Amino acid sequence: MRRAHSAARAATVILLAAGTAAGLAACSSGSSTTSSNASADSSAPITLRLGFLENITHATALIGIKQGFFTKNLGKNVTLKLYPFSTGTQEATALLAGQLDAAYVGPNPAIEAWQKSDGSLIKVISGAASGGAELVVKSGISSATQLKGQTLASPSLGNTQDVSMRYWLKTQGLTTTSTGGGDVPITPISPNSDAVLAFQSGSIAGAWEPAPYDAEMVADGGHVLVDEASLWPKGQFVTTELVATQSFIAAHPTVISGLLKGQIQANDYIAGNKSAAETAANAELDAVSGKSLKSSIVAASFDQVTFTDDPIAASLITDAQHAVDVGLLQPVKNLGAIYDLGPLNKLLAADGEPQVSS
Repeated sequence: MRRAHSAARAATVILLAAGTAAGLAACSSGSSTTSSNASADSSAPITLRLGFLENITHATALIGIKQGFFTKNLGKNVTLKLYPFSTGTQEATALLAGQLDAAYVGPNPAIEAWQKSDGSLIKVISGAASGGAELVVKSGISSATQLKGQTLASPSLGNTQDVSMRYWLKTQGLTTTSTGGGDVPITPISPNSDAVLAFQSGSIAGAWEPAPYDAEMVADGGHVLVDEASLWPKGQFVTTELVATQSFIAAHPTVISGLLKGQIQANDYIAGNKSAAETAANAELDAVSGKSLKSSIVAASFDQVTFTDDPIAASLITDAQHAVDVGLLQPVKNLGAIYDLGPLNKLLAADGEPQVSS
């Protein structure tokens, strides 16, 4: 672990080499007691542990951190601890282990946390992003049939892009297995930047990746075989959403409201200042990962993504069914109850912005 931000920053950033539960426990010891024992209306110290991914599809989180939208809305008694991850699967593990209070995640990690806790752990409290995921392959591959026998990569088994790729391959008559067999072997590669290196070396024929990694693979000579937006009605599907634990929501509604205010302001900033938002997101990505992106890659990534507070609930339900269809998930009970959008809609209404629905 290493601290990527200076001590002068209002938020503490904790970097995890592998996102393991053990690493999280070591970094967050004592914080759960602080956050669970403080009253919602108290001025007692509260710690909010927030997870997110090192992706442009999580630019809402990156900009909320960089521009101070979160810290200025949370209150002086709230300490924001930040936990960057490589994959949503790692985030789901951390949520289930009780080591995060809120997280920016993809739909499949949210579904996993909901199902494994029998609906008792989290609620989706806002959307964050739609779009920004593609299957990029090497030159010479122009159809699904040419993928038979070719090795592809995804960020992790059962993550959002992994499910999308397996389901699309199934619709094309191609089989996959969770152990890398079938017509199209799929290997999990994390962090996502390693998939880019594997593509450069020729050890994989392509990968279904979120932005910016798909854009980097295109820059390295690949081409887009499938833009996931083309598979969804009106091109809209949830890529990133904000979840919080039910216990934290109940204990600290004012903190949740502050987090949501920061979320809304971050997306409004992106909508009104695209170039500045790209710069801010890239700077924060550099701070948490130690690597910035070429400006052209950032711009190409932002062009793929719609940053929205709408969780696009229908796509989550469909995504869960896709995971069932490819054998990575058992049918999920009462998934529609995963949403708690009342606090978000109250803030949106106060700002004169359209409300969202589940």
